[in-house]
Amino acid sequence: MQESKTLHARILSGSFVLLLGSGLTAGINFAYNVAIARFLGPTAFGHATVAYTLLTLMSAVTLSFQIVPAKVVAQQSTPEAKSAAYRDFHRGAWGCGLLVAFLLVLFQAQVASFLKLPSPVLVVLIAVGAAFYVPLGSRRGFIQGAYGFRSLSASLVLEGLVRLFGSLLMVMLGAGVNGVVAANAAAMAVAYFAAAPKLAPPVPSHIHFRYALRESVQALVFFAGQVLINNCDIVLVKHFFSPALAGLYAAVAMVGRVIFSFSQAVVNSMFPLVAGTGDEERRDLKVIATSLLLVLSIGCSVALTLRFAPASIWTSFFGPGFAVAGIYGMPYLLSLYAVTTTLYCLSVVVITYEMSYKIANTSWIQLGFSGVLVAGISVFHSSLREVILVQLVLMGSLLILVALPILFNALVVAERMPRISGGRPIRLIQPVTEDEAIAEFLKSEFYRPVFRDYQEMMQKIVTNPNLEDPVENAKRRALFFIRHFALWKELPVDTEWYEVEIGEADLEKIRVFPRAQWRNFAPRTFSIIEVAERMRKRQGTDTSAFQSKIETIGSRLLQPDANLGTVLLIGVNENEPLTILDGNHRLVASMLTSPRRTQRLRFLCGFSPKMTECCWYETNLATLFRYGKNVLKHLVRDHEAELDRLLQRAG
Repeated sequence: MQESKTLHARILSGSFVLLLGSGLTAGINFAYNVAIARFLGPTAFGHATVAYTLLTLMSAVTLSFQIVPAKVVAQQSTPEAKSAAYRDFHRGAWGCGLLVAFLLVLFQAQVASFLKLPSPVLVVLIAVGAAFYVPLGSRRGFIQGAYGFRSLSASLVLEGLVRLFGSLLMVMLGAGVNGVVAANAAAMAVAYFAAAPKLAPPVPSHIHFRYALRESVQALVFFAGQVLINNCDIVLVKHFFSPALAGLYAAVAMVGRVIFSFSQAVVNSMFPLVAGTGDEERRDLKVIATSLLLVLSIGCSVALTLRFAPASIWTSFFGPGFAVAGIYGMPYLLSLYAVTTTLYCLSVVVITYEMSYKIANTSWIQLGFSGVLVAGISVFHSSLREVILVQLVLMGSLLILVALPILFNALVVAERMPRISGGRPIRLIQPVTEDEAIAEFLKSEFYRPVFRDYQEMMQKIVTNPNLEDPVENAKRRALFFIRHFALWKELPVDTEWYEVEIGEADLEKIRVFPRAQWRNFAPRTFSIIEVAERMRKRQGTDTSAFQSKIETIGSRLLQPDANLGTVLLIGVNENEPLTILDGNHRLVASMLTSPRRTQRLRFLCGFSPKMTECCWYETNLATLFRYGKNVLKHLVRDHEAELDRLLQRAG
């Protein structure tokens, strides 16, 4: 049943499960922060938070060992292969975990001094947690790659519960900050043992070392940037500000952790599902749009709620020591931080979407921004507000930069089909006028509601055009331009129209223009042959309105006296690929009935050496910019008024 769902539906389903788990985890973490802040006060709370942040900084390694196994496991087709891939990464994770722990213990005094911690023992406790935290990532990666979203949610909730109740117990026993940090380390160990997966019997692994290394480097670069961006502000504020202000900022930054944990639920669902699907299915823009909209809605909801919540709520939660006077009080700082985190979370969705199926250069962009962020906060930190504003500007810039490649690929939706070597050119039957091309186009469009006011009045000149009458031609052109002025004006002015012959062998040169529903059926080249083949496979199972429309047209085409109409094509010349300007439905419907039935269609084709400048033939940023410029240029033109003037002149 799961396999029959579309990819974006499966992402929604997985995200819902993980969002429930993340919501519960966020609630537990909120309770943890409130309780520890009240019991310890701003200064000690700042120590505990920055110590845990130190462990989070080490999570670049942990999350690398989660995301790479998740991707590799999702790509394996058998339980044995999934288990073999996991075992390789799990062994490496233990080695890295022990190395991280050793380095922390070795430099405990220096780290404690930089962060102004009361004792190096806190760093040692974090080192113990790090030893388990890194291999915990590999176990969660296996669960994630096997689509075990419920188990992954349970692991996150368990970690939060141990962290909360362990910390409370330690505080009650009088262990103070040391006890809270020890409880955090214990939470990692408990979560590790609880996440032990059920593996298939051992078999030789087929994961090549070079492939694993490339994926690991990509993940390490990505998470190094992510961890720095998420946590460097807390560390730097602890270094530059007083302990009390650092504790207050830690409470503000808590909202970022909540939003980020929710966004990670979406990412953790999207990543393995996209990695485990074919190239064509993931190209559907609904896939990434679904994830982006989920994250955006979460972030905006949290930001608006925080902005209008009274400041007294936060002092009642955290205590009077967390009050901030002035217009830039807690509601302002919290909402500003929420917006900043939301912008960053959107960037994470874009980057991980790319990482799920290729080596993403955007990871390096993020890493570069993390360095700029550290430098920016180091220079601009006159107030907590200024620290957040630096992050806001940089995270907005990061989102623009990482989204540009995705936007570009989404806009370049109709790649040029390769020229077919040895293929014969399209046979030209006779030249036709532009007026005839418009008349044929208008016939297929005249039933639309936009022409309702003119259907009775102009029925005759549309259905039985007199192409020798210049007045009729002017009326049809004006009527046609009510709906398709922007489309037609994109065609080069030197376009010459011909009636052409399209045989069965010529169909391989024709592609659909990727409008609306055609995206769901079209490969990257939008070949009409492949589109028809995909629709043929869905016959009898796909009950969508679009598929039904095609099948209805096909049934009409079976009638001996059916008027199949005209298909309009555009191209550079008779040797190059052709794109359908009008008649997608009719051509595909006739191909589904029989490829030979396309010979009953009439084909008109507009040729121009400059057709590559037209966005309907070749869609890219340059042609779309040209289209947008032309739309703005003719924005104030009233085509209905022009038609009315023509009709009045004709009486």
